[in-house]
Amino acid sequence: MKINPGQLGQALEKSLAPVYLVSGDEPLLVQEACDQIRARAREEGFNDRQVYHADQHLNWGALRDELGAMSLFAERRRIEIHLPGGKLGDGRDVIEQALIQPADDILLLLISARLDAAETRRKWYKQLQKTGVHVTVWPVDADKFAGWLQQRARARGLTLTQGALNLLAERLEGNLLAASQELDRLSLLAAEKTINEDVVEAAVQYSARFNIFEVITDLLAGRAAHARKVITTLQQEGENPLGLLAVLVRDINMTLELQQAMKQREAPAAFLKKNGVFQPQRARAIEQAARRLPLTALHQALTLCSEADRAAKGYGDLSPWHHLADLAVLLRQG
Repeated sequence: MKINPGQLGQALEKSLAPVYLVSGDEPLLVQEACDQIRARAREEGFNDRQVYHADQHLNWGALRDELGAMSLFAERRRIEIHLPGGKLGDGRDVIEQALIQPADDILLLLISARLDAAETRRKWYKQLQKTGVHVTVWPVDADKFAGWLQQRARARGLTLTQGALNLLAERLEGNLLAASQELDRLSLLAAEKTINEDVVEAAVQYSARFNIFEVITDLLAGRAAHARKVITTLQQEGENPLGLLAVLVRDINMTLELQQAMKQREAPAAFLKKNGVFQPQRARAIEQAARRLPLTALHQALTLCSEADRAAKGYGDLSPWHHLADLAVLLRQG
């Protein structure tokens, strides 16, 4: 069954499926959908959580054994598998078998970038449609972004004046993660619950000297020295690298898709607009990266992102910032 995030809450109230796939290129909405599923799973006793990353280090055989093993203490388990490239690769047979015979004591959560058309034609995906739920996350349309902003503000107990709403919509240009962070900042800074243009201006001035969107632009543009400087600053300021990684993986995947579109003689500007990239700076960085970087470098970049993600979650001996610094050097080529 395929649903959108707005339908997820009602679906979870009715019943809990044995497997969920949450896919899309909007990290904020993907994360929120996953959190809904996790919360409902905990209510049903799926308290033990195991996380895997579908990279070159994943032992699919061991995962197959884990999916088929009975819990020694009769505990229900949540097994989460992150698919940063949007593909199962060598794990298709493992997941397909788990979907054909889902275990009673396991809830399987697949978290993926947007799936391409080829992946949705494979046997594992067709079986998932029968056994589980696919939550498809799409970007918020440009003409609906202001309404989305106002709705999110109200959820935080804030009211945006029309001037403040226009200013935020213009500056954020459809970037949901940045919008959520900006609204969090406004809720902390605002003495009153009504936000006007002056409050928005003050919040922008209060913003950190370096931010994740600046470093992503630097990385895609190959400005390794400045990117590493920003990465060091973010590390020293105690930033969580997971938000940066989610947005970076999204933009690297978008760069790969743009390369394919350009080979088919599609105009970059039209492709990016069609895929919800409206910010001029972001669009320019993605187009330049698509023209400058070889395919191998972009795939290696996704692998380094996966390594950094694992490190941020406690796997490996190196810090996630180390892998991000290596990524800056990798993307300098071209």
